[in-house]
Amino acid sequence: QVQLVESGGGLVQPGGSLTLSCEASGSVALINAMNWYRQAPGKERELVATIRTSDSSTNYANSVKGRFTISRNNAKNRLYLQMNSLKPDDTAVYYCHVNWAFSRIYWGQGTQVTVRS
Repeated sequence: QVQLVESGGGLVQPGGSLTLSCEASGSVALINAMNWYRQAPGKERELVATIRTSDSSTNYANSVKGRFTISRNNAKNRLYLQMNSLKPDDTAVYYCHVNWAFSRIYWGQGTQVTVRS
């Protein structure tokens, strides 16, 4: 099993930056990929970014490509999401998520990001 705890959310003005962090604990060696999802009010949860354990390759949703960067510090068991040029449409609860062995998935509790003037 894996436990995930996000931090770093908050209120930021449009055009600003914010970095989210997710600390993983437990059987982290069996994590195949780590992801950030987000869910805005009244909308479905969407995949924002992925980083794979095997080769550290990344993928991004078109809506955040060029503005967000996902990274991972394996020594600290931490996942990050650097968010730049934030827009009001980025307002959502952001969730850390992992694809683990045996097709299991785990979610963090979420952290609120609000972008407004």
